[in-house]
Amino acid sequence: MRIIGCMKASELGERELISHITKSLTKTGGNVLVGAGEDDCAVLDIGGEDYLLITTDMLHRKTDFPPLMSGWQIGWMSVAVNLSDIASKGARPIGVLMAMGIPPDTELAFIDEIAKGMDECASRYGTGVIGGDTDSHDELTITGTALGLVKKELLVHRSGAKQGDLVCVTGHPGMAGVALLALDKDLPVGSEVLKALFEPAPRINEGIALTCSRSVSSMMDISDGLALSLHDMGRAGGVGFKIYESRLPALPRVRGLKNEDLLEAAVYSGGDFELLFTISPDKTRGAEKACQFTIIGEVIEKGIFIERAAGVWELEARGYEHFKAQTAGPS
Repeated sequence: MRIIGCMKASELGERELISHITKSLTKTGGNVLVGAGEDDCAVLDIGGEDYLLITTDMLHRKTDFPPLMSGWQIGWMSVAVNLSDIASKGARPIGVLMAMGIPPDTELAFIDEIAKGMDECASRYGTGVIGGDTDSHDELTITGTALGLVKKELLVHRSGAKQGDLVCVTGHPGMAGVALLALDKDLPVGSEVLKALFEPAPRINEGIALTCSRSVSSMMDISDGLALSLHDMGRAGGVGFKIYESRLPALPRVRGLKNEDLLEAAVYSGGDFELLFTISPDKTRGAEKACQFTIIGEVIEKGIFIERAAGVWELEARGYEHFKAQTAGPS
């Protein structure tokens, strides 16, 4: 038995810590439909036809930004990680606030590059940086808060998957993880793979199109890794998942990385701002008109599994979490 008063944050994973903290918070009511720790975004009823969505993410120089990232790329990622949560609700972003803790000896030119990256990412997805804060800090630390709107009848939660639904993903889960593995091993890798890590693209347009198709029963982003996201979605909806190795989108071959390295990246590495979602089999056509995606499995009664040529294996609840040993990528 763990004695809470003697425990340290390092003994918990990020999700356990969030759960612990939310127990101390007053349960909100009134216009708050989804509160702390319940989904990718908080959801507020502000009257009218739309819900207001709010999300926040904190990034650090040492743990979230690979050493080779430029200032522009740091700024881009800092906005993109927040927009990815907005995308997972099928929402339209309406503004981003950015707070920066800046070491005093940081060159202004580097700060300018970060600001340009923030601005260009926000602009690319139809919004802008509308405010924020700065202070002095020992380590570059950037906290973003994104706001979005979604029609009330179109809101999708991470819960909602039903047994028999199909499990789908956009893009190529594991691309950022492959890039990080290649950099760690000093292996040559193409610009497309590095871009997935340094300049991830939040799936704003895909999220909006999928929700507008009314085909999606549940959805979230996979920035913490596919396996961990499946566990999150399964816990929220009270269901299980079975995915198939043979159906996972193929990752680019990198000389020096084995097939097991690629599978590890696809399933357990973070940093990919792709969408994980479920659809009823009879709504596949509607979803296919919305965007490109891959069907990788199905919703089952319980358990999280992957089927491989050698058999069926349980997928661990492992991915990118602060306070525990990491795989790759920002959360």
